[in-house]
Amino acid sequence: MWTCPKCGREFKKNEQSHYCGEKPKTIDEYIQAQDEEKQGDLQYLRQILRDALPEAEERISWSMPTFWKKHNILHFAASKNHIGFYPGPAAVEQFAEELKDYETNKGTIRIPYGKIDAELIEKIAKWCLETDHHA
Repeated sequence: MWTCPKCGREFKKNEQSHYCGEKPKTIDEYIQAQDEEKQGDLQYLRQILRDALPEAEERISWSMPTFWKKHNILHFAASKNHIGFYPGPAAVEQFAEELKDYETNKGTIRIPYGKIDAELIEKIAKWCLETDHHA
């Protein structure tokens, strides 16, 4: 068993990824709760998504930052070595060729910190909104 030094929760896996403390109510709270060295990339990704989806509402859904318009368009979340970007399975399939340098599965794209491709993220986000695919 491993005990998180921040929140005291116990996990079977050593260094288990989890959210310490109260669940965030806003994307700002979510980002501020992450390790300082990850916050810049998370803010950058959020800004790309805000610019690409100006009519979308920002929410926390499934404990993750979410962009919403009548339904969840996409989510993102901080992980230890990457940002999990969740546009859904159809988007991952649609952009498979452009995502060949990323680790993907089902509806997930793993973006290493420091390797955010703003143009690709914007394309995926707009495609998700225009095609009405749900994350």
